Amino acid sequence: MGSGSTGLKDKPHGGMRQRVDQLMREIAKFGAVGGAGLLVNLLVFNLVRHATGLQVVRASVIATVVAIVFNYIGFRYFTYRDRDKSGRTREMTLFLLFSAAGLVIENGVLYLATYGFGWDGQLQSNVFKFLGIGLGTLFRFWSYRTWVFKALPVRETVVGAESFLAAEAEEQGRRGQRVNR
Repeated sequence: MGSGSTGLKDKPHGGMRQRVDQLMREIAKFGAVGGAGLLVNLLVFNLVRHATGLQVVRASVIATVVAIVFNYIGFRYFTYRDRDKSGRTREMTLFLLFSAAGLVIENGVLYLATYGFGWDGQLQSNVFKFLGIGLGTLFRFWSYRTWVFKALPVRETVVGAESFLAAEAEEQGRRGQRVNR
C-alpha cells in the first residue's frame, strides 16, 4: 500500500501531544494565578511586617492565608473552571488541607532561616519567603490537580458528548421532516 500513513501510528503520538499541550495550558494558568498570588503574598507580608511590627513568621502566615483565599478564587474560576464542581465541600476541605500543608512548607523554610540560622534581615526574609513559596507551590500544584480539582472522568465526558451529538442529530432530523412536508 505504499509509504502512506494509515493513521494508526499517529494516534498514540496525537493523544500524547494533546495531553502535553493540555498540561502546558494548565501549568500556564496555574502559573498566572500563582504569580498573582505570589505578588499578593509578598505585598501583604511586607506590609504587615513593617506596618504592624509582627514577627517575621507571623506576618508571613497572615500573608499566606490571604494568598490562599486569593488563589482559591483564581484556581476555581480560572485555572480549573472546567473541572468537576459537584463536591464543593470536599473540594474546599481538601484545598484547605493541602493549602495548610503548603503553608507549613512555605513558612517552615522562613522559620528555619530566621530562627535556625539567624537570617532575619529584610532582604534575607524576602529571599527565604520566596524560596518557601516556590517549594510550597510545587507541592500545591501536584496536590491540587491530583486531589482537589479532579478532572471529570473520561467516561462522563464521552457520554455527555454522545448525548449532545444524539440530540443534535435528532434536531436535524426534525428540521428535515418539516422541510419535506
